[in-house]
Amino acid sequence: MGEVIDDEVLEESDMGSVNHSLAQVMIASLLVNDERFTVLSELSIDISQHDLSKYGIKAKDEVKPDICVYSNEIGFQEFDIVKMTEMPLLAIEILSPSQGPKELKDKIRAYFDLGVKSCWLVIPDAQLISVYAKQGGFRNFDMRDTEVVDEVMDIHLPIAKVFRKRSNEVQPIG
Repeated sequence: MGEVIDDEVLEESDMGSVNHSLAQVMIASLLVNDERFTVLSELSIDISQHDLSKYGIKAKDEVKPDICVYSNEIGFQEFDIVKMTEMPLLAIEILSPSQGPKELKDKIRAYFDLGVKSCWLVIPDAQLISVYAKQGGFRNFDMRDTEVVDEVMDIHLPIAKVFRKRSNEVQPIG
């Protein structure tokens, strides 16, 4: 999904579903409690100095992971940064209904080429998180697992909190 302007594909937000949005918010809210990291959503990352065409990525100037994790040295800026040149430590992509897994796997390969240390592919409808390592390979985590483990980043996330069901016991507001 993208808009073509002067032969350049501009990435649009693929956050057009409830499952995608919930997964993004739940993962970010769990990661933000880790003082080692700064967690940013939908951050534009400058790739203008890189040719990612071998990965099938049409964007020439920027990519936008659903969630980026940086060291805790990144914080509020006096002058806001519109396009980040520093690569995140961890890039998380969440599959939306309008995307295919291959598209995001290609993006993950490109992220590693750019210097990202770890990448996750989240598939909300399957309640699955795949953790990819730069040196190759990946590990899948689903609701049969207690937690998502990213050994590169030393992250342990309770998967049940990512994909938790809402209780019917709670009274709606209004």
